[in-house]
Amino acid sequence: MAEEIVNRVANSKLVVFDLEDYYPKGKRTLFDIKEWLYEGFVLREKDFRDQVKNYDWSEHQDEYVALTCSSDAIVPAWAYMLLTMALEPYVKRTVLGDLNALETELYQDIINQLELSDYADKPIIIKGCSKKPVPTAAYIMLSQALKPVAKSILFGEACSSVPLYKRK
Repeated sequence: MAEEIVNRVANSKLVVFDLEDYYPKGKRTLFDIKEWLYEGFVLREKDFRDQVKNYDWSEHQDEYVALTCSSDAIVPAWAYMLLTMALEPYVKRTVLGDLNALETELYQDIINQLELSDYADKPIIIKGCSKKPVPTAAYIMLSQALKPVAKSILFGEACSSVPLYKRK
């Protein structure tokens, strides 16, 4: 007589936390200002301000934008601030850096807003595989946020997890 297979993971108190579930929807754009600089290296204030004034910022409606300069130009802080103010009415979020920096800051906001009491005194597994670009930094931030409340924290899948923390 064959014994019934029991899914011990489904019956356990283990809580699976998948950062991919929190991935914000929306287009990501890397906005490189190199082309707005004289010969790709020199920021001429009047020319730069004209570029900002004449650009159609509405084409970035509801996007997440990472501002960068791919040349070795020295770009003053006010230039990025000016771009941010021009983008503000249209975009969901603007950051300085590459697309990974953008994802990291988005996840920082998400993790800061989590209601952690839902995870109090529970064993938690932070799911490791994702199809979306979840930055490694997000896993670090999440583990730091959960440690004070969780009973234990594991990483990976229930069938093959790596123990990270267990409250004594």
